Amino acid sequence: MRKLFLLASAIFLISCGEETLPKPKGYLSLEYPDKIYKKENLNKPYTFEIAQIAQTKDLPKNWIKVEYPSLKASVDITYRPIEGNLRELLIESEKLVFEHAIKADQITAPVEYANPNTKVYGSLYQILGNAASQVQFHATDSSKHFLKGSLFFYTKPNYDSILPAVEYIKKDMIHMMETLGWKE
Repeated sequence: MRKLFLLASAIFLISCGEETLPKPKGYLSLEYPDKIYKKENLNKPYTFEIAQIAQTKDLPKNWIKVEYPSLKASVDITYRPIEGNLRELLIESEKLVFEHAIKADQITAPVEYANPNTKVYGSLYQILGNAASQVQFHATDSSKHFLKGSLFFYTKPNYDSILPAVEYIKKDMIHMMETLGWKE
């Protein structure tokens, strides 16, 4: 009986100690540089400001790629002159947004933008989920110029992981629309 008591006491004393607790969930602590914008002197029929951390890559047909090397992302800018085909360009732009509906959890209602002083009118869509492009916009002066921007990441989309970067670049895309100007 005494041996049983000593064994039970030893087990009790050994088992006493710090309580083991599960580790709390860890979250990424991503830090992005403060927003500093620079005006891009593009040899194109348009101009706008981009974030200082971004670089532009010139492409044919007055298109450009605004690259974010540190975020492994780009905003692809396509330009089309309006030649009596504004309605078709708007339909095509909207169709390109909704092509992502297969993978998207949701496509938000467009955020409309209008600046009559600079003749810039447009819409911005956010595509939630594991789609290839998470943010898209189009802008036009309604008579001569039509511009479309699409955000892409150089990785298989995992929306939860890239969401902070999406929000960071989305602000830059809004700034592009706000500073967009047309050259004659």
